[in-house]
Amino acid sequence: MKAGLTADTFARLLNCLDADRELAGEKYEDLRRLLIRFFEWRGAPFPEEQTDESFNRVARKLGEGIEIKNIGGYCYEVARRVLHETLKGPDRKHYSLEAMNVDVAAAETGNEAEEKEMRLACLDDCLGMLPESSGDLIVEYYKEANGEHIKRRKALAERLGLRREALANRVQRLRDKLEQCVSRCLKKKLAI
Repeated sequence: MKAGLTADTFARLLNCLDADRELAGEKYEDLRRLLIRFFEWRGAPFPEEQTDESFNRVARKLGEGIEIKNIGGYCYEVARRVLHETLKGPDRKHYSLEAMNVDVAAAETGNEAEEKEMRLACLDDCLGMLPESSGDLIVEYYKEANGEHIKRRKALAERLGLRREALANRVQRLRDKLEQCVSRCLKKKLAI
């Protein structure tokens, strides 16, 4: 655990995710992966560190006795603030575009809505290139990230005759392929 995150505050964070310790751990890992991707896709220089900082802030709030009803949404909002501070803060001059993994063309557009549209179009194209069963699998796996997704993923693993970890690994490999495809697609679109 990083500095600022005590065993007690981390336990409170897990408890907000789920009363069942195992499910809470799974939800934490899912949320962690989502936040890392959030920072990566927005050009943060050190996505894992920004994710840890986001969790540290949320845990500190929990330690102060703040009641959080929607932990996922709250973590996302904290991550947005951390991203803003990282990219707009006084230390921003220390980050080169290469270190931040930002396309110069994307930085020059400055239009987040347009970039999001391009990203979604690329994602649709890349999903279409996957074998149908793979595309269906990844869509079903990430469908509705509400409290029921753990049970749904467990049922999906059972239906496919896989352990949950094997299913998660398979989906992660598909996701990695999709991210590479989307990245290539965006570079082509931004070069035009």
